[in-house]
Amino acid sequence: MNAHDPTGAVTEAAAALAEATRTGKPCPPVRSMLPEGDVGAAYAVQRRYVEGALADGRRLVGRKIGLTSPAVQRQLGVDQPDFGALFADMAVPEGQPIAAGRLLQPKVEAEVALVLGADLPHGDPTVADLLRATAFALPTLEIVDSRIADWDITIVDTVADNASCGLYVLGGTPVPLDRVDLRAVTMTLTKNGETVSQGSGADCLGSPLTAALWLASTLAGLGDPLRAGDIVLTGALGPMAVAAEGDAFTAHIEGLGTVSADFAKGAGA
Repeated sequence: MNAHDPTGAVTEAAAALAEATRTGKPCPPVRSMLPEGDVGAAYAVQRRYVEGALADGRRLVGRKIGLTSPAVQRQLGVDQPDFGALFADMAVPEGQPIAAGRLLQPKVEAEVALVLGADLPHGDPTVADLLRATAFALPTLEIVDSRIADWDITIVDTVADNASCGLYVLGGTPVPLDRVDLRAVTMTLTKNGETVSQGSGADCLGSPLTAALWLASTLAGLGDPLRAGDIVLTGALGPMAVAAEGDAFTAHIEGLGTVSADFAKGAGA
C-alpha cells in the first residue's frame, strides 16, 4: 500500500494482469478488486503497466482509442471512449506472420491510424489544429486482446488492461488528410477471403477526427499530450472478428488502401 493506492486495490489488479501476461493464462475480471465503476482506479492500473514497460526499456510510440462505437458504449454503460498505450514492440510489419501463442484471445478490427507531425499540447484542440498536426493517415489492423478470461469485461476491466490492446499492423502507403474524407471512408474486413466486418468513418464516434480530438484533449488535460511522431489508432470502423491460428485478414479502407495480417499456425498444426 502507498499514498497513491491506499487500499492496495490498484497493486492487486496490476499484479493479476501481469501474471496473466507472464503465464499466458487469462485472469478473472479485475473489476472485483477495484472500487465499483471506478474508471480512475482502472487508469491507475494502466499507468502501472505503462511505467513498468518503460522501466523495462520498451518505447512508447502513441495511443489507441477504444470504445468509439455507440453500440459498444451502450453495452458497457459508458458515454465516452477510452485509451491505451502503444509501444514499438506491438507493431507487426505487414507480411510478417503473427506467431501462434503470442496473444491470449485475439480479435481483429480495421481502423484509421493518424501519424502526427507536430505536438498537440492544447486542452481545447480544434479540427484545424488536428489537421495541421497530422502528417498522414494509414489503414490499420488492430489486433485487440484481453488478459481477462472469456472477454468478460466492463469499462473498468478494459481500461485497466491497457484498453485491451495487443498488436497492430500499419499499412505502408501514407495518405495526407487533404486527399481523403475520413468521415466518409468505407471499410471492408475479410477473414480467409470472406467478409466479416463492414463500416465507415462515421461509425467511429462520427469521424476518426472526432475520436482523435477527444484523445488529444484528454491527454493534454492529464499533462501528457500527444507529440510529433505519435501514432494514434482512432478506433474501429466496424465490428471486430475473432482470430485463430492460420487465419488471414485484409482490410480495405476507401481512399487509404489495404492492410493485411496473417496468423501463423502452431508447431503442431
